[in-house]
Amino acid sequence: MIFHAGGCVKLLRMAAEKGPERQDESEKERLDRNLEQLLQELRVALPGVQVLFAFLLTVPFAQGFTSLTEFQRHVYFAVLLTTALATALLIAPTAIHRVLFRQGMKREIVMQSNKVSVAGLTVLAVAMTGAVFLIAHLIFSPATAIVCGTAALLVFAGLWYALPLSIERGSEESSDED
Repeated sequence: MIFHAGGCVKLLRMAAEKGPERQDESEKERLDRNLEQLLQELRVALPGVQVLFAFLLTVPFAQGFTSLTEFQRHVYFAVLLTTALATALLIAPTAIHRVLFRQGMKREIVMQSNKVSVAGLTVLAVAMTGAVFLIAHLIFSPATAIVCGTAALLVFAGLWYALPLSIERGSEESSDED
């Protein structure tokens, strides 16, 4: 399955607008539940991105960093920047909630938090792919780095985007048959 922007837009819409409907649940209760679920999911993702970011911050001070080629330093810096961006995006829902708390904007909070979370996961996938590429480039060869980086990107795109979209597509098809 090929990952494309339309799939990402569909994933955003799917995650933000759909969800298990409960007969005894009001709109406010559903939004509260959706926000709580989103924040709980971010509690899983954030430690990983923070550890990666902290590690990347220490690398330039490690012995041997100066022996990297100019290309490797550029890749490293791109990975550092994308990790910083992923961190900002994945923490943003907390800030959005805090700033807009008790403003009667729960729907907007949930929708925007979902968008920045999916964007954060996308940027995190790019950062982690770059880290795999850089390490393979350092240890092996440029060709191996390309293979490993491509494999990492396919794993992230497959598990984080294609799989949820295929599950949703299968769910739609099975509900059409009922």
